Amino acid sequence: MKHLSLVEKYKQWREIADHFEPELLATVYKKYTTLFQGAAVPITWMPNKETIADSNMYRAMQTLHLESYKDFFDWAEKNRAAFWEIAVKTLGIKFKEPYANVLDSSKNLEDPVWFEGAKINIVDSCFLAPKDKTAIVEGSEETPETRKISYGELEEKTNAFAAGLLKKGLASGDRVVFYAPFSIEATIAFLSCIKAGIIPVSVADSFSSEELVKRAGLTQAKLVIAGDGYFYGGKWLNGYAKVKESPIPAIVIRRNAKTELREGDLLFETVLSSASPSSQSYCSDPQGISAILFSSGTTKEPKVIPWTHITPIKAASDGYFHLNIKETDIVTWTTGMGWMMAPWLIYASFINKATMALFVGAATGTPFGKFVEDEQISILGTIPSVVKAWKVNEFHKKFNWKVKLYSSTGEPSNAEDYFYLMALSRFQAPIIEYCGGTEIGGGYITGSVLQPASPGTFTTPALGLNFYLLKDQKPVEANRPGEVYIVPPSVGLTQTLLNKNHHDEYYAGTPKGPHDELLRRHGDTFEKIQEEGFIFYKSGGRSDDAMNLGGIKVSAVEIEEIINADESVLESAAVSMPGEGGGPERLLLFIVPRKDIPDEIGFKKALQQLITEKLNPLFRVSDIRFLEKLPRTASNKVMRRELRKGLISE
Repeated sequence: MKHLSLVEKYKQWREIADHFEPELLATVYKKYTTLFQGAAVPITWMPNKETIADSNMYRAMQTLHLESYKDFFDWAEKNRAAFWEIAVKTLGIKFKEPYANVLDSSKNLEDPVWFEGAKINIVDSCFLAPKDKTAIVEGSEETPETRKISYGELEEKTNAFAAGLLKKGLASGDRVVFYAPFSIEATIAFLSCIKAGIIPVSVADSFSSEELVKRAGLTQAKLVIAGDGYFYGGKWLNGYAKVKESPIPAIVIRRNAKTELREGDLLFETVLSSASPSSQSYCSDPQGISAILFSSGTTKEPKVIPWTHITPIKAASDGYFHLNIKETDIVTWTTGMGWMMAPWLIYASFINKATMALFVGAATGTPFGKFVEDEQISILGTIPSVVKAWKVNEFHKKFNWKVKLYSSTGEPSNAEDYFYLMALSRFQAPIIEYCGGTEIGGGYITGSVLQPASPGTFTTPALGLNFYLLKDQKPVEANRPGEVYIVPPSVGLTQTLLNKNHHDEYYAGTPKGPHDELLRRHGDTFEKIQEEGFIFYKSGGRSDDAMNLGGIKVSAVEIEEIINADESVLESAAVSMPGEGGGPERLLLFIVPRKDIPDEIGFKKALQQLITEKLNPLFRVSDIRFLEKLPRTASNKVMRRELRKGLISE
């Protein structure tokens, strides 16, 4: 029997996929896995000539007279400044004063100067679409009716709310916490703050009141913009109740007319109508702070990460080149206001003049599936745990989605679940895996519509930067895992942290690259797979003590500090592991008890309750293991990697 190449196998798979019937999904998956048996990376989608010719990437390649994606990537890698200038001009980024030089890294590669001499407010680049074009469409669990706002209305209300904040007494440089669902009002408030030079601070509204106060303190926030509540999974979540437990004054986005405000707090509408709209925006240096977000490292205090006025260019560029966002697209991501993908989505949608779709509520249920179908969402970003719920809820039997491209980030993907995701669009849409971080402003590894797609795999470093996979300070061979080290400089990469030493976090002790390059530590591991001329990457999770639970990064130490407060716990170690067959991370706790634990089920419930109340209800304890002592280094540090190894060997 003739040996079939991957491309030949794909052609046979395409014949099966073209006759796909939703009720035969299990049979289709069996045929797919049988066909590609023995292949390290089965291919599920490949671009045709029309897809390539119609892509944003191909247009850019034509202007540079480049024939292949590899040529384009190599050119961008060797010409960083030229690539970012093309990105800025293609996206139509508005500068209040022009730059004299795109990049000066001659003095310090860790802290280069981007767009030297320029003045900018990134919000000015968010309103370049026609005024009557729909900017946002919002759905919710609460009602089947959608809400819409045009670009013209969005700009007018942004100008009005910005003026209202200044009239209230806030000034440029002040910080305001966002603790609300991702909605039209939250988007207006977010853009308004930046327009006025006020700095929004993103905090997930699933965090406890204690964590809200902690993060407000870390950023010296003067105010919180909060939602009074919303339906999520059929339950009313009252975020404002947690705000009332804090001493921070609030502006409240009210969805329930019966919500009574705390004395001194104001309604969103009151601030919106309190001053005449002004089109004037705050003028900033490109490196000026536009927003503040959080990301956990290996210590109990989260990293306080500033986004500058040029960080959003990275988000918009990735959206344009890698996710192929066009003006005609309706784009969504299953995210919350406290996660970096909310501002990412705002900028990737608006700067690319697309329509942003928001859903207030759980993205796992039927109302969201109907929203995607009814609004004809064309680009859908999500996280693996949400896809698993779609599979359980049999979305393939309920909806006829017209999605042309999926994307995924936040957690490692499970190949079988992501085969299912592609089935939701009859295998006509690729999945562009997207991995990066808050400190990158987007992705460092992803895919493109010019390359084949396979569930749970990546195909390229993001344009405008590069990385190496190293083990023992040396590049790993193909089909071997290695730790990610990014090669700077790039637009989007942080150059400072507000509560930690940036050099110590990302550069101290890092090796040099194979060509003596400066390398930047990131903390992820990947495996590079080469097969029949194709290159793919598979995620190996985190290499440090940070974990990603429910799409939110958290440090092991943050969890352990809360667990150790239980009187039955002498000490603990928190680790995460991918689910069976890959996919979202599971939280496991290693406990050294002070005494015998007669009721292990009740003990697990008690620890879960602690995490829910003190940290975040989205962090679910998968399992508990009891030890007589924790493995430690000579300097007494907990060896969580050894604990993970023990789990892997089971």
